[in-house]
Amino acid sequence: MTAKLVLSTCPDVEHAQRIASCLVAERLAACVNLIPQMQSIYRWQDKIEQTNEVQLLIKSDHGTLSDLEARLTELHPYDVPEFLVVTIEDGSANYLAWLGQCLQRDTK
Repeated sequence: MTAKLVLSTCPDVEHAQRIASCLVAERLAACVNLIPQMQSIYRWQDKIEQTNEVQLLIKSDHGTLSDLEARLTELHPYDVPEFLVVTIEDGSANYLAWLGQCLQRDTK
């Protein structure tokens, strides 16, 4: 298993909670941390925007990435949701084992 951390943002806590719950329930993420009240400044449609957002820290693995991205895009209210992937190079063996167990889907 190659653990991954996926970064995404949401416009509010309600969207973030709904997306996080779906991703965990569907075993596309082992855990999603929500960091509220983050301020983002970015360019969108040739204008500088400034807005409050919620940062999602999505713990997953390489094997779920394409399904995770498709589901996040489906659930997300943004036209172009953030989907940035960071490879986890090392971590607690127990935590990484737990992460892998959480992502196992029934193959029956």
